[in-house]
Parts: sequence; C-alpha cells; structure tokens
Amino acid sequence: MSDLQIHLPNNWKARPYQQKLWKALRGGTKRAVAIWHRRAGKDEIGLHFIAVASHTPGKIGTYWHMLPEARQARRAIWDAVNSHTGKRRIDEAFPLELREVTRENEMFIKFKNGSTYQVVGSDNYDSLIGAGVLGIVYSEWALSKPGSWSFLRPILLENDGWALFISTPRGRNHCAQMYEDGLVDPEWYAEKLTVDDTGLFTEEQLARELMETQRELGEKPGSAMYNQEYMCDFDAPQIGSVYAELMADLEKDDRFTEVKWVPNKPVFCGYDLGRSDSTSIWFFQVGPGAVYFIDFYESSGEDVDHYAKVIHDKPYVYKDHYFPWDARVVSLAAKNSVLEQMSDLGVRGHIVKGHHEHDRIAAGRALLRRSYFDREACKDGLAALRDYHYTWDEDKHKLSDKAYHGWSSHAADAFGYAAMGYSELNPAPFKSSSAQLNRLPTMGEITRAHDRAVGNREQRIM
Repeated sequence: MSDLQIHLPNNWKARPYQQKLWKALRGGTKRAVAIWHRRAGKDEIGLHFIAVASHTPGKIGTYWHMLPEARQARRAIWDAVNSHTGKRRIDEAFPLELREVTRENEMFIKFKNGSTYQVVGSDNYDSLIGAGVLGIVYSEWALSKPGSWSFLRPILLENDGWALFISTPRGRNHCAQMYEDGLVDPEWYAEKLTVDDTGLFTEEQLARELMETQRELGEKPGSAMYNQEYMCDFDAPQIGSVYAELMADLEKDDRFTEVKWVPNKPVFCGYDLGRSDSTSIWFFQVGPGAVYFIDFYESSGEDVDHYAKVIHDKPYVYKDHYFPWDARVVSLAAKNSVLEQMSDLGVRGHIVKGHHEHDRIAAGRALLRRSYFDREACKDGLAALRDYHYTWDEDKHKLSDKAYHGWSSHAADAFGYAAMGYSELNPAPFKSSSAQLNRLPTMGEITRAHDRAVGNREQRIM
C-alpha cells in the first residue's frame, strides 16, 4: 500500500454528536473546548484530527497529545486499544505506512512528510521544546496543570497553531472557567455534551452505572461521581478532594482578592523541593488573626541557585524559610544538602519536624481557615490546592489513605510545610490579643496598613 492510497481520517467517521466539533476544527477553529461525558470519544476525535492536520499541506510541524501527567500518557493514549477492533488507537489513526520513525519509549512518531506526533504530560510542560508546535490536544484538561497553557499559548500564537481541550468536569476549576469563557468568545468553539445529548447509552445502562457507582463509593459520593462523569456537572462535589470544601468557603468569604504586601512586615516561605519534579514556594505574611499569602512560585528542572535568585530578586524582607525533611539529603548533584546549599546562598531556614502526611494536611486545613490569598499572584498555587485529592484504590474500591502525587501535590505539600513550620516555631502563631483572636482583619485594614508602611519607608528614605 502506498501513502497515496491512505485517506485521512483513516477508516473513521465522526459520530453524529461529534460532527459539530469536527466541522469546527476542519473549518479552521484555532481554540476549542469540549466537555463531553465519559466514553464519548474525546481522545478519538483528537487523534484523528491530529492525523489530518499533520498531513495538511503547509502545516508540517510538531503535534502533541498532552495528558495531565507523562506517566499516564502511555496507558491512556499510546497503548490504548480499541475494544471493537483489538488494535491500538494510535495505529488506527496513524497507519504504519505514513510513518518514517516510531520510538516506543518516547511515545514519538515521525511521519514521512516531516510532521511529528508525541504523547506528553502537562506536568513537565516547561521542559518541552516546542518551537515548531502547531497543534495540541489537551486530554483531561480539568486534571492538567493550568500553567501549561499560559506557557504554550504564545508558541501556538506565533505559529498560527491550534489547541483542543477535552475533558469531563472536576469541579469549578480552570476547566469550567475556560468553558464558560469559550461560550462568549467568538474565536472559540465551546460545547458540553451529557449522556442526554449523545444518546450513547440506554436508560437501563445508565441506571446500572449509577447503582454500581453508588455501591462502590456510597450513595452521595456515587451520585456526585455519576453527575460529574455522565452529566458533565461542574458543581458536583469533587470526589476525594482534600481542600475543596474549605476553598469554596474562602471563595464565598472573598478571601481570594488583592492582598497587598506590607513592606515593614517579615515574609515567611514554605517549600516543597524537587528537580525532575517541581519545586514550589509559598510566600506569606502574618497579621492580626490571619495569614496573608502574597505570592507563589513554582518551576522544575532547576538547580538550587535558581530558586535562591528568585527569592533574592523579590523585594521582601524574609524572617524564616520552612523546608521539608529531604532538604537535609545530599542531592541535586551536589556534595552537600539542599539546606546547606540554600544557606550558603543566603537563604537560611529550618527543617519541618518529621510527621505523617495526615498531620501536614490537617495543618494545611487549619491554616486555610485563617488565610487570605492574592488571587493573581497565587493563582497557580490556588489551582493546585483545588485539585489536590486522595486517589482511588481500584483493588479495594475505595479512596486511598494517601493523597495524589502529581502536578498539584508539590504546591499542596509546600502549603502544608508552611503551615507546620510556622506553627511549630510559633506556638500561638495567630494570636495577637484576645480581642483580635476571633476576628479577621478586613481588606480595608490591610490596605491601610500597607499604605502606612509604604509611607513610613518613603519618609525614612527621604
């Protein structure tokens, strides 16, 4: 068989409910978000559109299929088998006759026309080289790292590329916001399809699915899972979420706002460290009865001196830094520990005492109840706190007692270390007077304190 005998999409036709999205993509839509129920063929349409796009004259380049985590990608996409044909889905979408190179270990295909396809993870987006990327399918966008889109969007803009976001909901997070924004943006295609819209399942099948989900999770969690996965309900409670209820309470209380840094007050930092994984840093100040998170930073693949420079480049006066236990370990290709390296670079802090993960989460919950966050400066950290959750144990059919380790866990752990470190070294950390103990200061009071501090500092300089 020659290449000319292969017609793309290969042996595939969009189902009736898929045709609107398919026509939008084929018609030149550059941004699309599709919130479709489970088993509606989200990744299938993404695969076949990449096949067509990568073989369109004038569009030779790099194309990515992006999962929340690189470790998920092989099972979910690269090795996934079509149960109706027994063939791998990538082999159906990208026939071998079109390929020049297939690298299984890298989940990479180079086509004979020069285009490439690769399955990647949003958890290490900043390590991807994407100068020629022309198209990205974001699979399970609700679980993906939100910052990856901010990083990659300018590359697509420069290359006149496209992005397709496909997902089921996971609460009112960045995915819900993108869908709602897409509905009113004329340059976007936005669509939500529930089982009522597609008719893919019979009433009997859906009734059994609801019953079995409730049997596995319990009545209320099972209903929430069903509504999330099949009815695409953004308001369904996030199953296994660690902080979601508290975050919702903070949202109602307007605790995600503009938090001004007060120059004459010390700044504290909580860390989670990594190199191949992300390093996360929360910056906070403490006021009467409350904690104010003024900043957040996260990156991966960097050495200690990078993070020390980030810290010193900010205008803050630091009081203390709270590091996880592994900062004592000699690592990051150095001859001394991270704690020692940071100290040599002028960032001196403490190791948080040994504890169980449950203790760190409990400390994080206690701290959340007393916290304000700068909505803009901390937006990536807040997205992580919303996502952080316990994993589902397939063998035991229940939530695991260990929290998820993925893109959101680094920021969540750093928040927990901040909570434990500060409370450990400050036994009554939030108490300034008995009158203030039960009252959080208003944002007006914070602003006035900030303005007074700035004014005093300017007078001293003059």
